[in-house]
Amino acid sequence: MADLGFVHVYHAAASPDDPTFLVLHGTGGTEEDLLPLARLIDPRAGVLSPRGKVLERGMPRFFRRLAEGVLDIEDLKFRASELAEFVGAAAAHYGFAPARLVAAGFSNGANIAASVLLLHPGVLRAALLFSPMVPLEPAALPELSGVDVFLRAGRSDPFVAPENAQRLADMLSEAGAQVTLKWKQGGHELTRDDVDAARTWYTEWRARAR
Repeated sequence: MADLGFVHVYHAAASPDDPTFLVLHGTGGTEEDLLPLARLIDPRAGVLSPRGKVLERGMPRFFRRLAEGVLDIEDLKFRASELAEFVGAAAAHYGFAPARLVAAGFSNGANIAASVLLLHPGVLRAALLFSPMVPLEPAALPELSGVDVFLRAGRSDPFVAPENAQRLADMLSEAGAQVTLKWKQGGHELTRDDVDAARTWYTEWRARAR
């Protein structure tokens, strides 16, 4: 397995027409953690799953934070750029189509995916964001027409207020993305119900996007 700047796992899609998931773990996760998520949503899709390079008390993350809910914006911008470059290198190395890349991230992974959407439009064709928050307010909204985004947020999330998740959905919509926000009564966790909701959305999206 080539390094390409990140420790990662790659599995090729069943066919060139199938998407590739960019799988992004939460705080303390690894490149292995969310592989089952990708398989449950689409067993034919390829998987590119990097491990976050920032350590917080020994736990991998994709960018630094200064405190709970307080993000290091300069590091976030750097790490989003770094991840976008990794995706380009991986697409060239492994031969998957960048235009078919779909992010699937939980918590910290969802936030870095949202940052890539806002700072590096064109990298992601679609995104499934579980327990996301507004990572940053860009100086100007990007052009995200043609991008589809699924957000799953908890009304009882102790880390992300509902209005924050709603603000992210609104921001992406204002940028031109087609956004679906599905609420749950739970908190900051990834459950089978979350996966089922994402798979339903994804199946409908695939039927439209072919």
